[in-house]
Amino acid sequence: MIWRRRVAILGGAVLVGLVALLFADVADRATMLFHAMAAQVWWAPLIVTPCGFAAIAWLTVRLAPLARGSGIPQVMAATKNPEAAMSTLVSARAAVAKLLLTSGGLLVGASVGREGPTVQVAAAIMGRMHRILRIPIRSSVYIAGGAAGVAAAFNTPLAGVAFAIEELAAAYEQRMALLVMAAVLIAGMVSMGLAGDYIYFGAMRQTLHVTQALVAAPVAGLFGGIAGGLFSRLMLASGTSSLAPLPWLRARPVVLAFGCGAIVAVIGTATGLTWGTGYETAHGIIEGADVPAWFGIAKFAATLATAVSGLPGGIFAPSLSIGAGIGDILRTAFPGYPPGAIVLLGMVAYFTGVVRAPLTAVIIISETTASRGLMMPLVAAALVGDFTAQFVCKDKLYHALMQRFLAPPAPDGSR
Repeated sequence: MIWRRRVAILGGAVLVGLVALLFADVADRATMLFHAMAAQVWWAPLIVTPCGFAAIAWLTVRLAPLARGSGIPQVMAATKNPEAAMSTLVSARAAVAKLLLTSGGLLVGASVGREGPTVQVAAAIMGRMHRILRIPIRSSVYIAGGAAGVAAAFNTPLAGVAFAIEELAAAYEQRMALLVMAAVLIAGMVSMGLAGDYIYFGAMRQTLHVTQALVAAPVAGLFGGIAGGLFSRLMLASGTSSLAPLPWLRARPVVLAFGCGAIVAVIGTATGLTWGTGYETAHGIIEGADVPAWFGIAKFAATLATAVSGLPGGIFAPSLSIGAGIGDILRTAFPGYPPGAIVLLGMVAYFTGVVRAPLTAVIIISETTASRGLMMPLVAAALVGDFTAQFVCKDKLYHALMQRFLAPPAPDGSR
């Protein structure tokens, strides 16, 4: 049993790393194809994006309803009933649909990321490896798989461990520590070995003096936390509010997706900056590029509309992009401060406000920008952001979304 478990962990982690790299490549190609189309025919997204949203929503409902949304709430719910989840929340069908439909979303301009979907896919892979080797599936299997998915998607091993502790594991048990760390390390090594030791957003060496940090970190935490909490509140309200016409639209997911796609299309066509993950724009802001002051607000609206539509896709990367937009606004308020450092404070504060996982947020920003000299200001901004977000949205986003998957679901594709 022991050797079979080790083989399952090793094989699953290697496969997670390979699939994460393949997913990243497919997602990047889909994004480039969409940008090429939009550059040649500026009005094409006004047709392609709403119709694409509707088509993906229809396919999701018909083929894999449990593949909708981020994927992280599904993995959290799967830990409550690990064996049953193998045929539902983290089934092979849900995993394959997640990969294809998220890529499809990027192909039509949706403001989604691949990190959340990678978590669900990775958990499904790890569970399937244990099932093949006839090993009892425990919650720790999905936690390890999901953590490995984060590590491979961002090339950030420490963030994978932190994410497992803060989000996936309601009560982190000591005995699962080795499992999580081994899976994260292996998946990260596979990703790094094939893709190279790259830094997701590029190295940022700016730092803040103590007096600067004492002023800028709380301000960034306040504004980022409010904005992140607002995103979570609006997203959760869209699934529960009785305000017309939301109940009517929720009963017609294809119509809802078409309407959300129209919003994304109009914003994207008008701005030219809000399509896809927003990685390029965020990277540019960190390096000092000028963007319009309204970028963060426009990206916020496009990401919210995409998330409300129910399309398979995550919010990690778009949230970092929105945070960069908030940081860009903040750096104009602190003209004498290192601009890149202020942008990172905005990113970590907003991301924390949405996800409410300050440790994960700090480590992701630190690892994706090699900004270890900013660790203390980042921690301060994240803690203030987490505290502030609670006053805007009491419920943690992924935990609240998880509740929608806890009722015993029918197998994927059943009517």
